[in-house]
Amino acid sequence: MNEQVAIVTGGAVGLGREIVVALSQSGCRVCVNYHTSRGAATKLSADLGDKAISVQANVCIRDEVSAMVDRVVDKWGGVDIVVNNAGVVKDALLIKQSEEDWDSVMVVHVKGALNLIQSCVPHMNHGGHIINISSYSGLKGKEGQAAYSAAKAALLGLTKSAALELATRGIKVNAVLPGYMFTGMGSAATDSLELARRESLLHTLSDPLEVARFIAYLVTTKTITGQTFIFDSRIV
Repeated sequence: MNEQVAIVTGGAVGLGREIVVALSQSGCRVCVNYHTSRGAATKLSADLGDKAISVQANVCIRDEVSAMVDRVVDKWGGVDIVVNNAGVVKDALLIKQSEEDWDSVMVVHVKGALNLIQSCVPHMNHGGHIINISSYSGLKGKEGQAAYSAAKAALLGLTKSAALELATRGIKVNAVLPGYMFTGMGSAATDSLELARRESLLHTLSDPLEVARFIAYLVTTKTITGQTFIFDSRIV
């Protein structure tokens, strides 16, 4: 890989961190985006050396996203890889879901992805890749998780529409469903974690390193777009 430039939202911790590391190890220059995890992002970028920077930006705010992209372009000349990984969960039964929490989940996942895509595409002059991190819940739904499921399902529709629209620019757009894993939001919900393990055909959880390494491979491909890749041993 010839020093492609990547931006990974929510890249300081959990799956995002693994994606950052895998891309860096593949030869990419990586912007580690974070909202609140300043310490983790700063340490990660320092550990990766001069091929990484950490940039604070709330993906919900267009001006902050645009400023982050401008900083990356000023430093490295363009953008080749976009990974929309930032996420939030505000679980509640549908009839009890507050409007504020619903809006928060939808804005982070869907508007956040839109903000970054729209900010990056003008700088993706050599084609490139956009990876949207969706979820098993976006396909199957989940009791008590209507907002999250709806947001992740929306990302699948966004992926396919963006793939259709951006193909003429040589930009490939795909979705990855990592499956349930013991990181970040997943590790905080022990009951759901154990249920996912029981439902797994292999009685195991997904491996974030495996997912990250696949993404590092996917962004080297030239003919794959508009697809959804599922890393889960639960049957869809």
